[in-house]
Amino acid sequence: MERRSFLRGAVIGTSAAAFGGTLMRGAAYAAPAQPGAGPYGALGSADANGILLPSGFSSRVIARSGQTVPGTSYTWHNAPDGGACFADGSGWIYVSNSEINPGGGASAVKFSSTGTVTGAYRILSNTRTNCAGGKTPWNTWLSCEEVSLGYVYETDPYGVNAAVRHAAMGRFKHEAAAADPVRKVIYLTEDESSGCFYRFIPTTWGNLSSGTLQVLVAGTATSGSFTWQNVPDPDGSPTATRSQVSGSKKFNGGEGCHYANDTVWFTTKGDNRLWQLNLTTNTYELAYDDSLVSGGGAPLTGVDNVTGSSSGDLFIAEDGGNMEICIITPDDVVAPFLRISGQSGSEITGPAFSPDGRRLYFSSQRGTSGSSSGGITYEVTGPFRA
Repeated sequence: MERRSFLRGAVIGTSAAAFGGTLMRGAAYAAPAQPGAGPYGALGSADANGILLPSGFSSRVIARSGQTVPGTSYTWHNAPDGGACFADGSGWIYVSNSEINPGGGASAVKFSSTGTVTGAYRILSNTRTNCAGGKTPWNTWLSCEEVSLGYVYETDPYGVNAAVRHAAMGRFKHEAAAADPVRKVIYLTEDESSGCFYRFIPTTWGNLSSGTLQVLVAGTATSGSFTWQNVPDPDGSPTATRSQVSGSKKFNGGEGCHYANDTVWFTTKGDNRLWQLNLTTNTYELAYDDSLVSGGGAPLTGVDNVTGSSSGDLFIAEDGGNMEICIITPDDVVAPFLRISGQSGSEITGPAFSPDGRRLYFSSQRGTSGSSSGGITYEVTGPFRA
């Protein structure tokens, strides 16, 4: 999908064209008198599940923590977090992490071609605080431990093969992963206030058991060029990986990560920013920064997990904020796509599209109770842009 640089500090429903068609980096923009509502229109009233959606969209509950997944005998995990979808014949599978410690791990829900739930099962057990992760081109799920000296585990969404721990991918407070099939690397975010951004170069593409961990090196500015340098000691002990390479660029709480068409985007929760790396020019810049919106009222706050659609839109889940999934379009429109009501003590996690792009899955990690045992996993269907 073709993408351009996003408008830094864009306001709801406002595109670059509204400001003369130029992307004025670092400028603070005034919100229009009547903000728009994005490509899908305004949010309607909350439905029976407490979800506010644009016209033509509907939601259903797929699973609740501590309860049996409807149509199966499997009990859904607590604190559902990062997720992804995988094709399964004419149907598909949605995988979801469990951000609890101890226990952690990940589970999967299986769907038929009509969207009927046909099964649910565990694919990873006995790990710690599995937060986000990423899908590989060979259809495995990388489940990342968000703990000090955490590991990346490669799991099988189909429930056949045992999970594999990949120490070569570094031991640090892992958050998300994104595969780049062009450069044959995996990008990794680190959830530390002075965290780094990494890439792992496997010895053999498709086999993550060995390879080289590198860290992004750049200046302190919000845009510029970057290089990669090897991390001497990926096991992070006694010196943390983020402290081993002089000049490694620090990011304030790395979260979601997404790759498409020679570009990788990742979020940092400590400063509510979305960063963009142009991998053909080896340059980086801010794609979105809520602090640059004049007068407050930024449409996207509490940035967290991120995914993309076939139309080139990015969907970014909020940790807190207004409990929204916001959309950023290739035309630099930033607007809420959905909002969860009555769950202010939670966060939205795991946004992922079904293989045909017609269904969006995500979770409210703590639901209405504000507890890890109150998680709810949802599906939204509707006229998503192709």
